[in-house]
Amino acid sequence: MAIIWAENSYCVRRQVGALIVKDKMIISDGYNGTPSGFENSCEDENGLTKQYVLHAEANAITKLACSSNNSKGATLYITTSPCIECAKLIIQAGIKRIVFCDKYRLTEGLDVLQRAGIEMLFIDKKEL
Repeated sequence: MAIIWAENSYCVRRQVGALIVKDKMIISDGYNGTPSGFENSCEDENGLTKQYVLHAEANAITKLACSSNNSKGATLYITTSPCIECAKLIIQAGIKRIVFCDKYRLTEGLDVLQRAGIEMLFIDKKEL
């Protein structure tokens, strides 16, 4: 479902989807894109990602802040492994497990999640 959710992104370079699941229910979702009220273009005229584009997991986590749910003990399903900044959000949000199917070129996010004791599961897209 996170792969399908990624298709909502207007980003050209990479489309990422995220779902937060707790007690077998989806409690939040997100995809990478610009903040609410901004244009839907993620890249500048040179094809580079605009600095204010939000990552899918950041969108899903911050969406919970506007709800009555919380992510303590939840699982994050995400199409691409998290960057270091999103990894810090995942830890602070109390998410205990992540499942992803594409490895981001930078591994610092996974390193800090491992240090925090977050369970991580990689599932190759070819197996889906």
